[in-house]
Amino acid sequence: MSSITDPPSAAEVCRHAWNDAGRDFVVGDVHGCTDALRYLLAEVGFDVTRDRLFSVGDLIDRGPRSADALALLDLPWCHVVRGNHEDALCQVAQGLLPQQTWDAIGGAWAYALSHETLAYWAARLRQLPLARVIGSGARRFNVLHAEFFGDDARLDRGRFDDATSLQMIWGRQLIRRIVDPSVQRGLSPTFCGHTPVAEVTRIGAQIFVDTGAFATSGALTLFDVHADRAYSVSTLEARRRGANLLSWPGTALAGK
Repeated sequence: MSSITDPPSAAEVCRHAWNDAGRDFVVGDVHGCTDALRYLLAEVGFDVTRDRLFSVGDLIDRGPRSADALALLDLPWCHVVRGNHEDALCQVAQGLLPQQTWDAIGGAWAYALSHETLAYWAARLRQLPLARVIGSGARRFNVLHAEFFGDDARLDRGRFDDATSLQMIWGRQLIRRIVDPSVQRGLSPTFCGHTPVAEVTRIGAQIFVDTGAFATSGALTLFDVHADRAYSVSTLEARRRGANLLSWPGTALAGK
């Protein structure tokens, strides 16, 4: 299993080889619901020596443990793309967005962070790509946050203009049926989040896996790409089943 081939500076698209040694999972918008993610990783028997986790972004905001979710950036088996909530943190740190505006979409947890800590995380999050490409040919899938109109070749080229970058982070035209799915002709299966759905939903090439983890009636979904199978659990159910006793795979239990 090859490691990521990130260049020294931030790339808009990062590539990963197909995982012949283990399994690849995609997780929907975590939004600070790390108890649910820990539970799901334990449920599937996630093996840090062979398996990989890909995140569609929005690790933070709305849910109870945003700071804990940022720890995923330091775990070598977890690969994240930038979502609109990560983008909001970066804009607040740069003074381009008022904190009060971020509060409206769940950013109030950041009041507990020092200016230096916020700047540190912004620098880390700005390095996240807009998309990740895994495998090639028939064994290829893509991961991004919101939506992308075009084929694999267009995605591979990167160098997105501002409108396309905004669409990849904020777009909802496909999920709202405003555009014809044929705009994605030639695009490999592409996992995304951003817009909560009741269950994993495919429209055209895109597979929406954000099932509203932060909502009382929602759940976090973990999708096994190789087995084409979804696992879901709510934060309340994960805690009832002892998620507070779990650590991130491959790490010692930290106090919570």
